[in-house]
Amino acid sequence: MDLKQYVTIVEDWPKEGIRFKDITTLMDNGDAYRYATDQIVEYAKDKQIDLIVGPEARGFIIGCPVAYALGVGFAPVRKEGKLPRETVKVDYGLEYGKDVLTIHRDAIKPGQRVLITDDLLATGGTIEATIKLVEELGGVVAGCAFLIELTYLNGREKLNGYDMLRLMEY
Repeated sequence: MDLKQYVTIVEDWPKEGIRFKDITTLMDNGDAYRYATDQIVEYAKDKQIDLIVGPEARGFIIGCPVAYALGVGFAPVRKEGKLPRETVKVDYGLEYGKDVLTIHRDAIKPGQRVLITDDLLATGGTIEATIKLVEELGGVVAGCAFLIELTYLNGREKLNGYDMLRLMEY
């Protein structure tokens, strides 16, 4: 299935010069969403995954159905102040500043094999921070899976050789 036909390109959003890749038109098509999920599940099957981790909010949308299909749990990575129990956190760089991501301190047990999922790999900052959180808790990053990779932003370089799947590239 050509998943690109289900992604809507929105010109000049959120600011002029940006060609935003809108995955909501993929998600609202049951066949395309199932196909994309199935592709990630197939990628993960031989990796002995114990847990799916995804950054908010689209990482939840991608990761939760994968976790369900694999019969494993899902741990959310959220912005600071959004998780109710004790967390670990990491600061990471944005294009125009810094932000903080957190995960519950008890979300990952040492040695658990983790698949990180998100909709998009762009500059790689969010995924790099998510990897740091997983590893700080003793998890093993078995792979990263994305619907889309924006190759021109070189985010793959921040994955430092971690195994990766992307279903589409722009």
